[in-house]
Amino acid sequence: MAEKYKNCFTSKKFLLAIGVAVLLFAASLVVNFYAGTYATDVQSGSVTDIVLSNTRAYDLESIFVYGPVFLWVFVSFLGFSDPQKIPFIIKSIALFVIIRSIFVSLTHLGPFPTSIAIDYTSSVVKKFTFGGDLFFSAHTGLPFLMALIFGENLFLFVVFTIVAIFFGAVVLLAHLHYSIDVLAAFFITYAIFQIAKKIFSKDWKIFKGELSHLN
Repeated sequence: MAEKYKNCFTSKKFLLAIGVAVLLFAASLVVNFYAGTYATDVQSGSVTDIVLSNTRAYDLESIFVYGPVFLWVFVSFLGFSDPQKIPFIIKSIALFVIIRSIFVSLTHLGPFPTSIAIDYTSSVVKKFTFGGDLFFSAHTGLPFLMALIFGENLFLFVVFTIVAIFFGAVVLLAHLHYSIDVLAAFFITYAIFQIAKKIFSKDWKIFKGELSHLN
């Protein structure tokens, strides 16, 4: 492992790939902030929903807030276990955030009336979600994106897919997302993954072991 890290972090190609990935991710967070803030400021009223209108709201704030933290700790472990995979993972997440920000900017539905109260000013959530950024669900889409990225490993594909479905159920039961936010996340995320493979084709080949940043 030490030799692997030494080879990677003494490679100019790898350092450049990491640098570009980090800059793209940072830019995506800026775009996400302004898109989420805008959508929250101009949000309109709520609408009826086939699931939310027929279920009571459950207080699942802890899972909503801290569930993704455990998810990203696990993803970080997978990335750090093979650093050459890191650039594609980060770039794909950044692309996801940017595309979702575009959708968020276009859709301004207000939260469902019975949604549980979330402290969107807390240090854990205030930079990532804002209350009016509903379409589409990142809680559902991001773990599904990881399922697609690590799809050649059946165990990881199943684990991440289950997490995506679980988080989707959580945001619905807490009335924090509409049904369409959760359902659409799977389809849009699949499209994002296909776009990422095209735009970051070299990083994808490196992720799969077909190329190396060290060559």
